[in-house]
Amino acid sequence: MEVINTIAALKMLLKPRKLAQQKIALVPTMGALHKGHVSLIKIAQQNADVVVCSIFVNPTQFTDPKDLEKYPRPLQHDIEMLQEAGCDYVFMPAVTEMYPTKENWHIDLGDAEFLLEGEFRRGHYQGVTQIVKKLFDAVEPELAFFGQKDFQQVLMIRHMVAYFKLPIQIVSCPIIREDDGLAMSSRNIHLSSEDRKNALVLSEALKYVQERFEEFTVEDLLKGAETIINEAEGVELDYFTIANGETLLPENNKETPNLVALVAAKVGQTRLIDNMILN
Repeated sequence: MEVINTIAALKMLLKPRKLAQQKIALVPTMGALHKGHVSLIKIAQQNADVVVCSIFVNPTQFTDPKDLEKYPRPLQHDIEMLQEAGCDYVFMPAVTEMYPTKENWHIDLGDAEFLLEGEFRRGHYQGVTQIVKKLFDAVEPELAFFGQKDFQQVLMIRHMVAYFKLPIQIVSCPIIREDDGLAMSSRNIHLSSEDRKNALVLSEALKYVQERFEEFTVEDLLKGAETIINEAEGVELDYFTIANGETLLPENNKETPNLVALVAAKVGQTRLIDNMILN
């Protein structure tokens, strides 16, 4: 496994692979890797000849500077995990490599940009799509793999790919959970043992909706899920919704294809998101 820090070096290394018509996959991450990220690498390996994983904590997607400051950066641990997973290349650029000059970025990501996470973190998805486009330009992959946990992010990246007409297939991979149901996240590191226990209510509420989806109305499912979360200690609900997976607009008709339940809440001082596809 090779660790590369510049776009020029990365392009040079990938050039013979491209000439040999090998299929290249990219797994973009912000580091603080866990089994969820490893699962993306494994799925990428099954679908491509070469796997590049990027580790870059992108400043333009943080709406709160404190959040950027405290984002975990266990680089040695990350590199060991990727080596063990059999990743081919790790792209770990400096901020000045990705943003050599000040730039204005704004593209039309559709109305869904301003819903859910977009409402709570204004401008977040502009920053996400800005860095992902830069990574796509650097790697020029045929495939890119993202976790379903960031459901709205995957949708925004699909919109960005369509906007620029990029020949890249975006693959959304299943959420990896701890044995007790908690969705794996780099943010879980900030949870105290008490918070960790309280955080389970998010996956419990999603499971409640999934298990009763056939028999209850959407209105009753939402009421039940919100009650479960609001009764939990130390959990402050931002939203729980059952939405159309294409538009993220609330949906009452259970016959609508691609329905997804999405939740966000503050557990202690840590904001967590989770979701479950319903049909």
